[in-house]
Amino acid sequence: MHYRDLEVVRVARRAYDCDVLVIGGGIVGLSTAYAITRAAPGTRVTVLEKEPGPARHQTGRNSGVIHSGIYYRPGSLKARYAVRGAAEMVKFCAEYDIPHAVTGKLIVATGRDELPRLHTLVQRGRENGLTVRELGAAQIAEYEPEVEGLAAIHVGTTGVCDYAAVARRLAAASGAEIRYGARVTRVDRHPDLGVAALTAAGDVVRGRMLVNCAGLYCDEIARLTGDDPGMRIVPFRGEYYELARPELVRGLVYPVPDPAFPFLGVHLTRGIGGGVHVGPNAVPALAREGYDWRTVRPRELAATLAWPGSRHLARRHWRHGTGELHRSLSRRAFTEAVRRLVPAVREADLVPAPAGVRAQAVLRDGTLADDFLIQETPRAVHVLNAPSPAATASLPIGREVARRALAELAKPGR
Repeated sequence: MHYRDLEVVRVARRAYDCDVLVIGGGIVGLSTAYAITRAAPGTRVTVLEKEPGPARHQTGRNSGVIHSGIYYRPGSLKARYAVRGAAEMVKFCAEYDIPHAVTGKLIVATGRDELPRLHTLVQRGRENGLTVRELGAAQIAEYEPEVEGLAAIHVGTTGVCDYAAVARRLAAASGAEIRYGARVTRVDRHPDLGVAALTAAGDVVRGRMLVNCAGLYCDEIARLTGDDPGMRIVPFRGEYYELARPELVRGLVYPVPDPAFPFLGVHLTRGIGGGVHVGPNAVPALAREGYDWRTVRPRELAATLAWPGSRHLARRHWRHGTGELHRSLSRRAFTEAVRRLVPAVREADLVPAPAGVRAQAVLRDGTLADDFLIQETPRAVHVLNAPSPAATASLPIGREVARRALAELAKPGR
């Protein structure tokens, strides 16, 4: 019997393996599973994750910052969920004894052209309900003696944590069945019946509905489901260094970001273990999991280049991209970006560290999606744009996705 015919028969008989089938075992997928079982005890949730464990990509390859929510447009999902999520993440970490610290951070203006943008951030932070302290040049040393700038702002609610540990705890506490090493290769959806996912190992998992939290591959899963997400994931690699002299930085130090981009610029982050993470820059990756220049997947690269939004984006922002590329290929150039904030840093102080890849949604016209993007279709909820600060906001994001999934399950005939 053909695979598709087999699935029609089995789903039609309501032989469900679970109520909600979640694809993706990063922090958002696991938070969703956790939220579903908390909101509706007895709901059967299965999570399919292609890696041998949780949090192997965006969740486990970032600087570990608990973002305050200062950067995001008031009223946006990012603003609301980051502010709320930061407080909830600290509480979650404390409850489950997960390493974390609320350190506060400085955002530092080093050029006069950055001062208006710094003031805009002050206003935005206050609109988002944050307490923001404005600092003159002489006051910066109260927080960071080695940092130099014309002015700065201090945001006290920023912190750091171990997001991989958070993901593991969510997995354990969710009560969901979690299958690792389960890469989904095909999805069969019937709006009147349910969904069935085929894994690379040949296993078939049937559910009443699907939740797509596949991160770097979320658009591909949406298309496998038969939906047009209206965007494509364009992967951007963020390259990091460790600071050989961590004593130069006490906490978290950021530049004033360019409002045209969702990237925050090269910053310095003292992590839970006491080391200082430096970065990232943002360069196009040659594969969705392209953590270095040597990793090239021709099919994925061709698909990225074929997407009209990629070409529009390149034409619009090539100057900015050239600078990011230069910092990627030249440690001296990267060092100069760091020295704008901490002049004492030398090239020899930067030790290469593992890179991350940001799953950035790009629309057909080249617009970078700047908010979280969640799409609902019959029997499916797709999380289509959840890069930083999604880890910070993962608990409220999970509740929102869970709310939508449970509402879909409650429809007649589900």
